[in-house]
Amino acid sequence: MSGETNGLLVPDEIVMNKIYHIRGMKVMVDKDLAELYEVQTSNLNKAVGRNLKRFPDEDFMFQLTEDEFKNLIFQNGISSWGGTRKSPRVFTEQGVAMLSGILKSDRAIAVNIQIMRIFTRIRQMDNTEIRLEIEKIKNKLDNQDKNMEIVFKYLDELLEKQERPNPPRKRIGYKPDDL
Repeated sequence: MSGETNGLLVPDEIVMNKIYHIRGMKVMVDKDLAELYEVQTSNLNKAVGRNLKRFPDEDFMFQLTEDEFKNLIFQNGISSWGGTRKSPRVFTEQGVAMLSGILKSDRAIAVNIQIMRIFTRIRQMDNTEIRLEIEKIKNKLDNQDKNMEIVFKYLDELLEKQERPNPPRKRIGYKPDDL
């Protein structure tokens, strides 16, 4: 991945496609991060292992369960994951930020900055989508309020008609008196 696109080391779309939603969090897999940083996955994991204090809880990094790993493979349509012996580690946005402190190469630093910007952009897009959904709901509620007003108006008119006495009707048709 040495080709640069618009000053970026990796096209944003490639990075975005490597962000998964697992356990309600947006995460990146160790193998994908190692590929982006151009290091071996085992070396990335060794560096993480030497610095576990930087990844205190699951909101930074966690290891996938066997079911989560199988699901990830299934989602990506990959027949194998390169012969891994154990389930991969995944890193949240905070975990990726911590990786910048343990990976010192210029490429790792530049790619990390790019990844952090993409995480921020995704979060902003998520907020925009939420705002749009809220606006849709507000519009629907406004329309429902207007429709309810119309319904109540018609009900009031019907009640008024019932309360007014009907004028006597002029009978038409055959009258038995005319015989």
